[in-house]
Amino acid sequence: MISFLLCLAILIAGYFFYGKVVENTFGPDDRETPAVRINDGVDYVVLPQWKLFMIQLLNIAGLGPIFGALSGALWGPIVFLWITFGTIFAGGVHDYFSGMLSERNDGVSISEISGIYLGKTMKNVMRVFSVVLLVMVGTVFAVGPAGLLQLLCSNAPGILSSKMFWLILILVYYFIATFLSIDKLIGKIYPVFGICLIVMAVGVGLGIFTKGYEIPEIWNNFTNMHPQGTPIWSFMFITVACGAISGFHATQSPLMARCLKSEKQGHFVFYGAMVSEGIIALIWAAAGCALYTGEELLALGGGGSTAVYDVCKKTMGGVGIALAMLGVIACPITSGDTAFRSARLVLADWFHLDQKVWKNRLLLCVPVLGIGAFLGIGNALGKIDYTIIWRYFSWTNQTLAMIVLWCASMFLFYEKKNYWITAVPATFMTAVSITYFMLGNECLGQFLNKDGYNTALAYPVGIVFAALFLGIFLYSIKKRDVKPQYETLGK
Repeated sequence: MISFLLCLAILIAGYFFYGKVVENTFGPDDRETPAVRINDGVDYVVLPQWKLFMIQLLNIAGLGPIFGALSGALWGPIVFLWITFGTIFAGGVHDYFSGMLSERNDGVSISEISGIYLGKTMKNVMRVFSVVLLVMVGTVFAVGPAGLLQLLCSNAPGILSSKMFWLILILVYYFIATFLSIDKLIGKIYPVFGICLIVMAVGVGLGIFTKGYEIPEIWNNFTNMHPQGTPIWSFMFITVACGAISGFHATQSPLMARCLKSEKQGHFVFYGAMVSEGIIALIWAAAGCALYTGEELLALGGGGSTAVYDVCKKTMGGVGIALAMLGVIACPITSGDTAFRSARLVLADWFHLDQKVWKNRLLLCVPVLGIGAFLGIGNALGKIDYTIIWRYFSWTNQTLAMIVLWCASMFLFYEKKNYWITAVPATFMTAVSITYFMLGNECLGQFLNKDGYNTALAYPVGIVFAALFLGIFLYSIKKRDVKPQYETLGK
């Protein structure tokens, strides 16, 4: 319990101290923001700071800090360290810069930002990469809550007990939220969902203490406790995903970058939301470690909906279950809708389609939601494995985070500021992403893992690639001793 409380305190302190270092490194000023300068009444709308924070938190929270953190508990309380320090030194940094770089460049999508700082080739790669990731995220965040709703209504009559019914209902909502202006639906219902999310996290946390569950200490369990012996490096870092650092957040931050009234709101909105998500992840990881052994948690499906339901039942019971489950359901739904919305905006930036025109929005909403519906319904019919979608999401998620951090490093170099604040976590995440690509059974692991995980090959390869990426970055900045003329936005 002491180690949990220490990690919680470090997370909170990290927001005030290291978050301020990150903000000062970027250097927000009093320039006119895109929300004020471009205001189009659809995507560029000035919103109050508290609402910006709440929407950003719900945008990025999703299933990641819940399912991912619970799954991370399979490795034992050592996962607390990754959630804590990953959030402060990687996730918070990533989220702040992805939001503020967008704000500095007229609120454009992260793919366009990559083109500005890393070149046109990377822009085109990121355009495709971002849209694929966002559709997968939207699908995951439709299938997950549909399964939870089916579980809650398992004894209900008729179609209420059907996963397909709930999935279609969620997808219809996603279409409406993707199409309408951001303040018409998202801006109004997110505060309500935010209260549910906060109640859920506080309820689970208090339930652990009041029900007498013991959270194991890190120093007494500083080892790999995964019942199947799955390596900590890099599986735990990929599995926890959104609870520490997530490239998906970079696709969401431009939504709020288009709604900031002042650059100085970025610390609270972007870095603050990530720290809040880290706290949520820490609570769920603590619940997984306190309530179950690794074998018991694995028997519940790891960090799936069954485990979430069981945690809520054991920590709160009664009315608490309904409140907590509502929070867990609202969490992914309020990321799924903005995932599809972000996909629309990436495509709009790509093809230069004015989103004030409703026909242009409809032109993009239909195919994006259509692909998501195909994948989601395929899962509901048992044709597509949800866990496979989640694994691909997790790896592409962290790979995107790696790219965004390198992008931020180049920005800081151009601005003659301390680029190591982003280059170090970028190098770390490069090693994580490459190592997992070598070990994951859905990646090269299916060929390399003949007699267990081939860590003897994967670990050195991950380190070599991380050093190579860092070397390329350092070499490239030596060749660029003047600030470049960034490509004109909308060109």
